[in-house]
Order: sequence, then structure tokens, then C-alpha cells
Amino acid sequence: MAEHPAYPVGLRLFGRRVVVLGGGQVAQRRLPALIAAGADIVLVSPEATPSVEAMADAGEITWEKRPYADGDLAAAWYALIATSDPEANSRASAEAERHRVWCVRSDDADLATAWTPATGTSAGVTVAVLTTDARGRDPRHTAAIRDAVVEGLRDGTLVAPHHRTRTPGVALVGGGPGDPDLITVRGRRLLAEADVVIADRLGPRDLLAELPSHVEVIDAAKIPYGRYMAQEAINNALIEHAKQGKSVVRLKGGDPFVFGRGMEEVQALAEAGIACTVVPGISSSISVPGAAGIPVTHRGVAHEFTVVSGHVAPDDERSLVDWPSLAKLTGTLVILMGVDKIGKIAETLVAHGKSPETPVALVQEGTTAAQRRVDATLATVAGTVRAEDVKPPAVIVIGEVVNVGPEPAA
Repeated sequence: MAEHPAYPVGLRLFGRRVVVLGGGQVAQRRLPALIAAGADIVLVSPEATPSVEAMADAGEITWEKRPYADGDLAAAWYALIATSDPEANSRASAEAERHRVWCVRSDDADLATAWTPATGTSAGVTVAVLTTDARGRDPRHTAAIRDAVVEGLRDGTLVAPHHRTRTPGVALVGGGPGDPDLITVRGRRLLAEADVVIADRLGPRDLLAELPSHVEVIDAAKIPYGRYMAQEAINNALIEHAKQGKSVVRLKGGDPFVFGRGMEEVQALAEAGIACTVVPGISSSISVPGAAGIPVTHRGVAHEFTVVSGHVAPDDERSLVDWPSLAKLTGTLVILMGVDKIGKIAETLVAHGKSPETPVALVQEGTTAAQRRVDATLATVAGTVRAEDVKPPAVIVIGEVVNVGPEPAA
């Protein structure tokens, strides 16, 4: 038998009796997958690890607190032999052979009738890896291969095209602050599977270059119909492509629901009867300050942080921000989309009690290769922005946390 490779097969164990002999570390590792498969599991062992005991307490397995006895495997479909008694393992293995029960042995794989592959799952796909040469089995090698394949499926670097009809729909994906490595694993996988991508200019643009040539990429900033119709045009484009049976990804910068108008798109899709999956993203309000060495909270310095949109000035009648109350807070104030309004914002905060010497940091193009940090105070920030030619996108941090980290680079 050792000269022949194992024949790979997937066992369907739902409702079928599986016997596990031994309640140690091997059982602890193998039981969760058997439980997930819906097997009727009987554990035979005088003792068990705390984790295995917890599975029994939760009713996930039946635990018979005794050593193995002849006849335990008679009605089993599958057996895992993992006791510390070699003699008991041999007797159990012989019983499995008599009853034609597929049997895995943790102590001697060559005497087993089945092997457990290194397995992993991603997006409904189970990856199982077995070494074909029985004489050269290396569990670490098979595990490394499994990890590489699963990671490729999860991050989208390993993609197999779908040949069956897929349910049309839209995924609203938060792309993070700009660095392509900071998109979520799920977001990257959905992006790799898309037929159409409608992207914001603040999304991780480097990921678009990795898409296959058949993927249609639409620049949301250049969708026609005029400036004030832009959001409606984006909504219409999402609906139109989804109704054509395509898999559509709406790639947005940061998180879709943090000043991203994501809910407007979700509502439009719902009204059109189109399924939408929302994939949260890493918000620039936290990640960009962190990338620049600024914690938005710090023990003994700031116990709160507030994120505010600065796209309209404090004296604009459209503003929904209570700036006088913000001026009284002692925590950190993070302002997004406020570069061109920062002078008026600083003036308003000082007028309502904030110290003019309050530290301010502006982080431009955060997490990208072009990132730079400019420091100022509320009294000097307006002039500093002009002198340093700070441009959007930039995250503005106001508060004592600006001075907590290492000295900013000159």
C-alpha cells in the first residue's frame, strides 16, 4: 500500500456515526471540522483536553469516559484513532479493517486506511492537500501548499473564472485609505471576481491595474450628466450593469459609510430590487493618523475622538456640525475633506474656547508613497496650509495626541 498514492475523496458525514478514540491534542484539532460536517460524533477516552470537554458540554459530541473496547467501531462510517496507547490503537485499527471503516491513525499513518489532508476554506471552496509520495510525506510541506492556495483565494491573487451563471448583484467595497495592502481580504476577493468595477478616485488605484483585461473599469468621477447629477448617474450605472447579469463592485475609498454616500447607493439598489453586499473598509480617519505616528486616543491624553466632515465651512447654512460644542471637547478632533476650509474651522474653534496653541497635524496622501505630514497649531494652520501647499486628500488631526508620538520627520 505504501507504494501507491492515496485516492482523494470528500466524505459526506452528515448524520453518520464517527468514532474518535483519544481526547488529546489531535482530537482537539480534528473535531471542529467533523462537527462542522454534521457528523454524529462519539468520543471514547478516559480523559480529554479542556477544549474537547467543552465540545462535549455543549452537546456537539457524545463523550464516553472510558478506554477503547472491541466493538466501538462496529457501526461507524469513519474513525479517528489518536490514543496514547499503541496496543489499543493497533486493536482499534484491526477492528476498523474487519468492519471496513475508513480509519485514520495519528501514531502510524502507514497502517491507516485513510489520511487526513491539510485543509482550508475560502469563499465556499475547500482546499485539501495530500502528498502523493507515501514515502516522502511531509506535513509541513502540505500545510504550506494549503496555506499558499487558501491565501491566494482569499486575497484575490489566485482566481479561477466562474463558468456557471452567477446571481447578479453589487458589492459595495470599502477600499481603505489608499495603500492597496489595506483593503480587506473579502474586498480584494470580490474585486478579483468582478465583471464591472465603478471606482472612486480615492480608492486603491493600484489594484485596478491587476484586474483581467475583460473587466470593465468605470471612473466614477467621469460619469456624465453633470456635477450635481453625479451620484444619480453612479446609482444608475450600478443598477444598469447589475440588471445585465454582471457582478459589479463599487470600489470606494475608506469605508463606504463614512462620508462616502454609500447608503444612498444601497437605497437606490434596494428600490431597484438588486442585491447588495456591503464590505466595510478601513477608514482614513483612524488609519491615516496611525500611519503618520499619531494615535487618535492615548492613555492620559485623549479618551475620545470625533470625526467630522469639513466639506462645508462652519458658517455655511448647510453645515450640520455643532462647532461650539466641538470646541469644548478635550479629546481628539479628526477632520476629513477640510483642507480648503481649515482656516475658517480653526478660527471658529478658537472663537468658542479652543486654545490657539492646540496642535494640528495634516497628513496628505496618507498610507501611500506620497504621504507627508505637516504640523501646525490652530493659530498657524491656515498660513501653514498655504505656505506648504497642502492639497487634498488630507486628514487633519487636532489635539494633544499630535505631540504624543516620535518627533515628525523634517
